Amino acid sequence: MHRLFVAIRLPENIVDLMVDVMDDSPSLRWVPADNLHLTLRFIGEVERPLAEEIAQALGRIRAERFSVRLSGIGCFEQRNGGAVWAGVEPRAPVAALAAKVEIACQSAGCEPERRAFHPHLTLARFGRGSKANVEPYIRRQVALSSPPFNVTDFTLFESRLSRHGAHYDAVAEFPLA
Repeated sequence: MHRLFVAIRLPENIVDLMVDVMDDSPSLRWVPADNLHLTLRFIGEVERPLAEEIAQALGRIRAERFSVRLSGIGCFEQRNGGAVWAGVEPRAPVAALAAKVEIACQSAGCEPERRAFHPHLTLARFGRGSKANVEPYIRRQVALSSPPFNVTDFTLFESRLSRHGAHYDAVAEFPLA
């Protein structure tokens, strides 16, 4: 089985900027710099034949290059904790690319994504009952912003989980026009 997702890699200067805002907040488990990305679609575990179909379908996507920046900060809450994220502006070109990725994944045989797409960069995760400890960090970083950066491609990744955390390997890269 292959655990897959589709994402936009970040330029090194943006990764460096995000690492600089990671502090010693005790309730936050920071995403390693090598794992920072803008997720377009989490696919999950699939067998090799479907993984190959997905890669072929993604290769047929035609979309224009675009420019975005990270702007703002917030958090998602779930039953077992949540995630701190940086927002993306403008949202429209990322959402348009994510919609094309969704169509490609479904055409390859994936189940439709049920969650609404919210363009963001996950910075950290936190455990259940920690939101009150996370709020001071969010208030400190409320003006979080990056310079604009160009999105020239997107990548199909395989995620390998271990007791040391997730490791992401690029399976295929897809250029934008």
